[in-house]
Amino acid sequence: MYVEEISIVNFKNLKDIQVSFSPRLNCLIGNNGAGKTNLLDAVYYLSFCKSFFNSVDQLNINHDENFFILNGNYRRLDSSEVISCGLQKGQKKQFKRNSKVYKKLMEHIGLLPLVMITPSDTNLILGGSDERRKFMDGVISQYNQNYLDDLLKYNRALQQRNNLLKHFSVERYFDAELLSIWDSQLADYGTRIHSERQIFVEKLVPVFQEYYSFISQGNEQVGLIHQSDLYENSLENLLKEALPADRAAQYTTVGIHKDELVFKIGEYPIKKLGSQGQKKTFLVALKLAQYEFIREIAGMTPILLLDDIFDKLDRHRVEQIVKVVSGDDFGQIFITDTNREHLDAIIKKMNADFRIFKVNSGIVETLV
Repeated sequence: MYVEEISIVNFKNLKDIQVSFSPRLNCLIGNNGAGKTNLLDAVYYLSFCKSFFNSVDQLNINHDENFFILNGNYRRLDSSEVISCGLQKGQKKQFKRNSKVYKKLMEHIGLLPLVMITPSDTNLILGGSDERRKFMDGVISQYNQNYLDDLLKYNRALQQRNNLLKHFSVERYFDAELLSIWDSQLADYGTRIHSERQIFVEKLVPVFQEYYSFISQGNEQVGLIHQSDLYENSLENLLKEALPADRAAQYTTVGIHKDELVFKIGEYPIKKLGSQGQKKTFLVALKLAQYEFIREIAGMTPILLLDDIFDKLDRHRVEQIVKVVSGDDFGQIFITDTNREHLDAIIKKMNADFRIFKVNSGIVETLV
């Protein structure tokens, strides 16, 4: 699966461009702030109905305009797909597949599998547990729409239960029967979510460890541990036991929204002891494992976006990463860099069909 062509109007600093891509390797060269990452984000947006970087859709509109339009032509499982998105300030965004408007955006998630690796991924290590839960949820949602539906319903029920706990505190009364309605929903959705997360992590860990070992040439041992209260007890029982604490705190203190994914190097958290190179290697290996996981589930090669990933990595680790993505298991790849020499070396090693683009002030020029 790959994107053949994209047209962009008023998306960030990309005001009016149309670009045709190689089905294999696409290299974007340019200074920082030129628009390379914005082009990758436009490709990401057409897969996930949102920006990788800006959760507020309006922020993706060029400052001088009041709308943006994205249009992508794809080859997917030997057929053509045209995906379009439009957003005007003050209105809801609209997504179309082959000119037909989606009733719900979640219907689109998973159609165009994609993995993006970017410097901002350091938030997975340095950020709070919510960042790592989002990682799990984002991957599973790409291939399991029932999971995404359960997750949305769980979060709505959680919000209603929290509102009710606050209401009880303010009004100085308590209605156990009313609260039990939301307890039942949380237990139902949360149990299924926990099961899917458990399966996902169990399958991901050995693949992730294999990639890390290859890139680091066996110099370090790493691990992923999924921590959840539901390994020890049912969510129904946990909610009952935590009720006094929940009433005092005025919010729900247990559940799958408290899960953690622990990143370790050796026996210690990589957040505290890992070097910059080790953290970067950890993230690249994690995302490559995600790529393989999605490829096997979806039955097609996802698009791989590599945004300035070689910074802070030594030459040997860069060479190992290039060896990995040069393999037959990988399809269309986008790589950005400020250094043309880096890209030329990658092109030489991959020996694949390629195109090189120069990006400058939102203008994209095809060099090769």
